[in-house]
Amino acid sequence: MERDQVAALLAGADGYLSGEEMSRALGVTRAAVWKEIEALRGAGWPIQSSTRKGYQLAGPPPALSAPYISARLSRDNLFAGKVIVEPLVDSTNTQLKARAAAGAPAGTALLAEEQSGGRGTHGRSFQSPRGDGLYLSVLLRPRVGLADLLTLTGWVGVAAREAVERASGAPAQVKWLNDLYLNGKKLCGILTELSFLGESGEPDYVVAGMGINMNQTAGTFQAQGLEDIATSLALERYPVEQNHLAVCLLEALDRLVRDFPARRADYLERYRAHCVTLGRRVRFDGEGTPLTGTAAGVDGSFALVVDGDDGARHTVSSGTVKMI
Repeated sequence: MERDQVAALLAGADGYLSGEEMSRALGVTRAAVWKEIEALRGAGWPIQSSTRKGYQLAGPPPALSAPYISARLSRDNLFAGKVIVEPLVDSTNTQLKARAAAGAPAGTALLAEEQSGGRGTHGRSFQSPRGDGLYLSVLLRPRVGLADLLTLTGWVGVAAREAVERASGAPAQVKWLNDLYLNGKKLCGILTELSFLGESGEPDYVVAGMGINMNQTAGTFQAQGLEDIATSLALERYPVEQNHLAVCLLEALDRLVRDFPARRADYLERYRAHCVTLGRRVRFDGEGTPLTGTAAGVDGSFALVVDGDDGARHTVSSGTVKMI
């Protein structure tokens, strides 16, 4: 673990750290510190050294790093110290749900370089190749009623949208209920899953996962037949470093946890202000019958209000809504 500890010290420092300072902080010899720094350099970490000043991290690591991300979070952040990075998982949501059932604490965040079985809503698969996206799930254990919990996906959409904009400058929008769009194409999918206690039926935990398209090219989407549907930050000329994006997401989600559910009106206002679905013609499921209409608003429970072509006003709380 010393290597991770050295990485965390460098990532959390404002400037140079001497070998003596690090050895004292870790309770090891300066030679042990030097050995771990050389190992980090060998792995591609951009570590500068100065005879008088010590060592300094000159930029982000070459891959996702749990100690780096944790160290870059504010000290009282719910997720600090509980970030896990895996090279490959079937699904970050699936794996984090297993950890939650085994007692993992609130604030556990699981990131993966690649997913072999990424999942979206309604059982859809989510393409998650290595290097193309940020795949992240977080574990929350809010002690609130079911009615509030059922609005959480909307809150996560607000947090994710704002994190993407903060990290990259991209003016992403929310497509009801749980996608982020950029320039009319899908940028991010969000999947929120709720688990209940078997005996009491009370809510136990929530796992909120997302996959953000970062580096896909036009050719990537063409090969998948998604060129008219999906886009990436790089493709739209908003490149972003993956560790920085992860930090921005976890900072936004930490603020969400602090605000939930008291500041619902504030999150609703922000959701509505950036909801690309509003005012658009949509197709939706009207209790088993496909219907069309115009999206007129988002109500206090983050449900979509649609003025149907059948002359009725519909409140859509779940299901697929397509813009037409």
